[in-house]
Amino acid sequence: MRPPLPRLLAVTETRLTGGRPLGVVLEAAVSGGLRAVLVRDKHLAATERRRLVDTARSLLAPRGGIVLVASDRDLGGDGVHLAAGDPFPRDAPGLVGRSCHSIAEVAKAAAEGCAYVTLSPVFSSRSKPGYGPALGTAVLSGGPIPVLALGGVDAANAASCVAAGAAGVAVMGALMGAEDPAACAAALVAAVTTGPAVEAKAEGKHKEEVQ
Repeated sequence: MRPPLPRLLAVTETRLTGGRPLGVVLEAAVSGGLRAVLVRDKHLAATERRRLVDTARSLLAPRGGIVLVASDRDLGGDGVHLAAGDPFPRDAPGLVGRSCHSIAEVAKAAAEGCAYVTLSPVFSSRSKPGYGPALGTAVLSGGPIPVLALGGVDAANAASCVAAGAAGVAVMGALMGAEDPAACAAALVAAVTTGPAVEAKAEGKHKEEVQ
């Protein structure tokens, strides 16, 4: 049985931390209640990304948290988060999620065996200006697997995402650039903790034609 999917997933981006080491930002956020991190930073070399994974794991493992890695199953994460165009792995490495940008993509991800998806951009994104158009919160209800709202999400609007049907939220810019990451994480956790934890979809068989 998989552990409950955390309602708050932090997406890393070292270029948004204002020069602070990512470990400093994550340590503060974890002290504020963060329990799940997606190591993105695709602009970095694999060795540097592995160091970020190790740093995140050292902070989260003692608290029962999880570390996911974007598009790379070989960097030691608890699972992999696939880009929209990434092939589904034949040997699913733990928790598998996917970035989606439409309801049709969510349905496809569910059919291939993903445990959860991020759906974006729900709001206009300050960290990715021009990325859109914003989907709005209405798309978050009734999905076949847990959906984490992504894109322009912060402590002020996170609760509206859960109220609309999201299992939780994924946050990058608001948390990576926060002056006080601990307070930001605490506010986000409080905003999304409005009901029982959501169980990720049990690992299923993906279609044989998926490579």
